Amino acid sequence: MKVSYPLVLINYKTYLESLGNRGVLLAKTVERISREYGVCMAVAPQFVDITRISKEVSIPVFSQHLDPEPPGSHTGHITPESIKEAGACGTLLNHSERRLRADIIEDSIKRSRELGLLTCVCANTSIIGKALSTLNPDMVAIEPPELIGSGISVSKAKPEVIRSSVEMIKSVSPSVRVLCGAGITEGIDVSRAIELGSEGVLVASGVVKAKDPEKILKDFANSLSR
Repeated sequence: MKVSYPLVLINYKTYLESLGNRGVLLAKTVERISREYGVCMAVAPQFVDITRISKEVSIPVFSQHLDPEPPGSHTGHITPESIKEAGACGTLLNHSERRLRADIIEDSIKRSRELGLLTCVCANTSIIGKALSTLNPDMVAIEPPELIGSGISVSKAKPEVIRSSVEMIKSVSPSVRVLCGAGITEGIDVSRAIELGSEGVLVASGVVKAKDPEKILKDFANSLSR
């Protein structure tokens, strides 16, 4: 379940289309296309489905969030230990739908690193992405919130955001991988993001809620395997 780049990371969010059996079937489709095209693809299912999906497929599985609290009296929190035990190899942090304070992000990255979990920290601007990259996550995903779920890709609507984010983040943390997200629905969106310096994409509804997810995933993979 090693992550390589360019990476297509699919966030299941809490869509019904990706819950339970449907999430497993989607993960199997992702796995098949990943193998067929030789492109690294990963999924971030809902917490309750991480264990099942990680046992059913061999692609990387991420959680959508975790809390930095250690094991103990922390009812309702999602510890890094529980995520790793469930079979995830990494986690998203600070998604626009699950914002975190900077100190919590820092603690979450530290705790994840201690357990060998990868971190993909989301940022809504180049400046915030640069600031968060100083915390040394494995990845920073740039997602302008106004384009999330819009069907208008950031690589088309705001290519300068990707370009400037890559330049700013690499200037302070060269080892941090930069992903882009928001409105990614076609292979051309993915290839354009790579041309602008991104090392992968973070997608959600463009795949999960698509009428034909397999067709979309093949389009993504084909754009990266040329």
